[in-house]
Amino acid sequence: MSEKTERLMAAIDGGTVDRPPVALWRHFPGDDYRPEDLAKATLEFQRRYDFDLVKVTPASSFCIRDWGAEDRWMGDPEGTRKYTTRPVRSPQEWHNLPVLDPIQGELGAQLRCLRLIAEGLAGEVPFIQTIFSPLAQAKNLVGPDMLLVHLRRYPRDLHAGLETITQTTIRFVLAARETGIAGIFYAVQHAQYGLLSEQEYTAFGRPYDIRILEAAQGLWLNVLHLHGTEVMFDLLADYPVQVVNWHDRETRPTLAEALSRTRAAVCGGLERWEVMVRGTPDQVREQAFDAIAQTGGRRFILGTGCVVPVVAPSSNIMAARQAVEPEV
Repeated sequence: MSEKTERLMAAIDGGTVDRPPVALWRHFPGDDYRPEDLAKATLEFQRRYDFDLVKVTPASSFCIRDWGAEDRWMGDPEGTRKYTTRPVRSPQEWHNLPVLDPIQGELGAQLRCLRLIAEGLAGEVPFIQTIFSPLAQAKNLVGPDMLLVHLRRYPRDLHAGLETITQTTIRFVLAARETGIAGIFYAVQHAQYGLLSEQEYTAFGRPYDIRILEAAQGLWLNVLHLHGTEVMFDLLADYPVQVVNWHDRETRPTLAEALSRTRAAVCGGLERWEVMVRGTPDQVREQAFDAIAQTGGRRFILGTGCVVPVVAPSSNIMAARQAVEPEV
């Protein structure tokens, strides 16, 4: 067992650690069109900063391009792409989506990326694969506005699509396990009160989430990511994961509040734009020290609430990495 694995396991269990674990992740726009290039960029980022875990971050379209979605990076500073083709144009078309074979097409290419990363890390650093929730995938297939229309006006059709997406995602998770991943980074985007009610998320999100997380059981580093603001933290606090990550510097709960509301460890503490991008290394360290103080350094991983923007200065990223080191 590697030193980083031991440190993360101890942190997750609330045990004593030599220092808090730290991990930042980002998109690699341009390189993420090809599995070999994404693997190389991911490994180079890890070699430069020496984080305690590697979160593999493909474009959100990796899981839906085989259904006909098309997208392109147009310079977004987060590194995310804009969708240019959405294959679902009417409620009836949810029924036309086939269950995908995870070893073919774009899904198969992402598995190849994972195998290359596993080879490069050689067991020294645990790595996890990003998995988007079925609702998040559905949003990208039909568009954010039409998703809400379909959810509220054509629920049976949307459920049919969510079922196909869930079956496909489970197949991919099972195949990804064979590459040596330590867990999945499960990205939930619609558990926000500004988008859905708790009743709506309970009907259209939670049942599918649980089935996918069940496929990841037995892995030791599953991370739940709650994207956005005004998140339904308590509604999802019992999800079977080891770590919860959310925009803690932008929305409640704080790290300290969250520790009493979930059994999982928490990951966060660093604000992405004002601090990681526009701040100074001293401000990065100040936030890191505050996050460690909030948690007492227990059940805690230092990180950002979401991807580090691609424009973040390397000096700020290095400051985050060095902030967890004991003072000599």
